[in-house]
Amino acid sequence: MESPSTLESPADLSVPTAEAATESTTRRAARNATAMALSQISAKGLLFIWQLMLARWLGDEGYGVYGTIGALLAVGAVLPDFGMGMIVVRDVANHPKDASRYLSASLTMQPVLAVVGYGVLMIAAILFGYDSELRALLALAGVSLLVDTLGNICHNQLLAAERMVIPAVISTAHVGILVVLAAIALGLGGGLWGLYVATITAGVARTSAYWIALTRVGTRPQFPLDRGVARSMLINGAPLAMAAFLAQAYNHADKLITTAVLGAEGTGQLTAGFVIVFGVVEILSTTVLVAVFPLMSRTYSSGQRAMFEFMLEKLAFFNLTLSLPLAIYTSLLAVPLSGWLFGPEFTRTADVLKILIWYTVVNMVGNVFAQALLTQNRQRRLLVIRASGLALNIALLAVLLPRVGVQGAAIATLIAETTILTGILTSFDFPADWWGRARSHLWRLGLAAAGLMIIVLLLRRVHPLLAGIIGLPTYAALVLVSGAVARDDWDLIYRLATAMPGGAVVARYWKRKLA
Repeated sequence: MESPSTLESPADLSVPTAEAATESTTRRAARNATAMALSQISAKGLLFIWQLMLARWLGDEGYGVYGTIGALLAVGAVLPDFGMGMIVVRDVANHPKDASRYLSASLTMQPVLAVVGYGVLMIAAILFGYDSELRALLALAGVSLLVDTLGNICHNQLLAAERMVIPAVISTAHVGILVVLAAIALGLGGGLWGLYVATITAGVARTSAYWIALTRVGTRPQFPLDRGVARSMLINGAPLAMAAFLAQAYNHADKLITTAVLGAEGTGQLTAGFVIVFGVVEILSTTVLVAVFPLMSRTYSSGQRAMFEFMLEKLAFFNLTLSLPLAIYTSLLAVPLSGWLFGPEFTRTADVLKILIWYTVVNMVGNVFAQALLTQNRQRRLLVIRASGLALNIALLAVLLPRVGVQGAAIATLIAETTILTGILTSFDFPADWWGRARSHLWRLGLAAAGLMIIVLLLRRVHPLLAGIIGLPTYAALVLVSGAVARDDWDLIYRLATAMPGGAVVARYWKRKLA
């Protein structure tokens, strides 16, 4: 074997070394992306099924209390994170040697913020006028803020170190443990008290696993505290925290205000509808958008404006094509669907679901353009639009809930989301041919949707399942026959399918010559 000393020059070492590094980086990136995608899909799918089971277990009033506390915790979780999680991932990924300093800063600040957040939640519950039982349950459930904060600190460090397989395994296992413990607690008659004890217990197990993993990776806190790092995390995280607060407040304002105005039973009906909507958006839209975000960023940063606008057009159209039949089915079959999924106590959920499901259509399309604004570094404009939508939503809830009941919450949310979509779309200056292609797609897709709607209306009295069995393939056929899906649509679908985790398997069996 030839020794390195016999090589003609050091340059001879550079090419294979660079190629090996590139190959290693590619394999690691693919492994990380696949692990995170599989973890997200499995965890979200399991949680979705669990939420459906939980509704039957708790009943409408108990589910309303559960939904209200969950909404408060979701909003309150913004404070302990304070946008610092994303800062840690960004900075430590670029400077791994600083991981210990960022870890000590996180440990110093975030648990304190979690305690503050706990106090803010208890004050908010009093200001909303919630009863003493709900506040007592919140006092117990709020312990999760501190427990989860300690786990999230490790989670962010592991993401920054590109050890994403570890968080993927822990996250999936955490959901499984949570479901098992909660089912046991509810089965033994523990009610919501037992449910939250199980939640805290699963959270402690998650946090313990994260700290063991982080210690084995070799990252430990470094004291004394680096005040410069702490100050930078607070300053840079503040805008992210504000954006996260507005997003969470917008998502959960309807449940918080509904409980204050109508009581927990009405919120239970609303929460059941929200579970369906949230599940559809998370499973069908969020996972895809997260996967294509790097591709969108590279396309825009390289100056390919036409290609960037083409991607927006196609992604928005694909989301619309997927969400439209779901909205039609759910809206027209809301009554039997609510009974099947949630049980006889949730009869009024049908009135909520038939309206709220259209929020899914608007949201899935809007999320594409919202992500484009982030890609263009126009998050301030997006922040203003979201804040305006939140203000409108709160105003409409105050007007509609006392007059229309829980159905008013769905109407308010749909109007606010449509206003946000309009504001986001007006932020772009698309050329005339872009709008021309969009109109051509929309009227053709509208024909397919009209055909599906007629089939469902005719067959739903025979049997709802029959409407689904006949309607879905008819819709797909009409989409293809009408020309709503063009050749360049299939080209982009192929590119995205082969670029996402598992794309190599897709490319092996689906051969396509790209234009």
